[in-house]
Amino acid sequence: MTATVATPTRGDARFYAVAGALVAAGLFHLAVQLVDGGPWTGPVSWRKPITFGLSFGATLATVTWVSGYLALTPRRRRLLLSVFAAACCLEVAVITVQAWRGVPSHFNTTTPVNAAFAFSAAAGGAVLVGTTAVLAAACLRLQPRVPPSMRLGLRVGMASFAGALLVGVLMIARGVTAARTGSLDDAYAAAGPLKPLHGALMHGIFVLPALAAATARVDWPERRRVLVVAAACSGYLVTVAAVVAYVIAG
Repeated sequence: MTATVATPTRGDARFYAVAGALVAAGLFHLAVQLVDGGPWTGPVSWRKPITFGLSFGATLATVTWVSGYLALTPRRRRLLLSVFAAACCLEVAVITVQAWRGVPSHFNTTTPVNAAFAFSAAAGGAVLVGTTAVLAAACLRLQPRVPPSMRLGLRVGMASFAGALLVGVLMIARGVTAARTGSLDDAYAAAGPLKPLHGALMHGIFVLPALAAATARVDWPERRRVLVVAAACSGYLVTVAAVVAYVIAG
């Protein structure tokens, strides 16, 4: 079977450019960490703009790529990607500004300015959840020429990404509840245990479709490609299950 590639549009380059800028921001703050030093862990550290820039940049580039396989009109796809990209930029901007201000970002409503940043980040997260829900639903309606191996990788990968966002929502809910009845330290203690699960789910959207794309370049029958991708999906889900067990045991 001939390899099927995602259908790009003329506007894709700008989304990849934004993704590249977010990655560059993360790398810049890595350089700042190396020069300035300071703690790597904790609510106030350069780690946060580093990881947010790299993660959201990679995520935006991945979502731009995989959305080309979905049965979306160019206009609707462009709108979804524009909203998704804006939310990614907002999340990174909030975390970055607060890091330079030397104050915590998440759950920090101690002043009107801090509250405005915290609520902006929450709004951006809600937008990410909404657009991802639309994209996940569109995964059920892929382009007709998308082979079964890529269909499997896309659907499991998108489901894992949606799961990561839902875990993020749960982290925020737990943190906000703890902050209202206690302190910021209580909020971070409540949300922190879910970080491993959030991270484990986050990048299945890249790994699994990328593997499917790689198998499409090998002279294998489609049945073998499906088996390879299915094995990878199973391994990924087993890993996630192990992280869930770790979180529960912890």
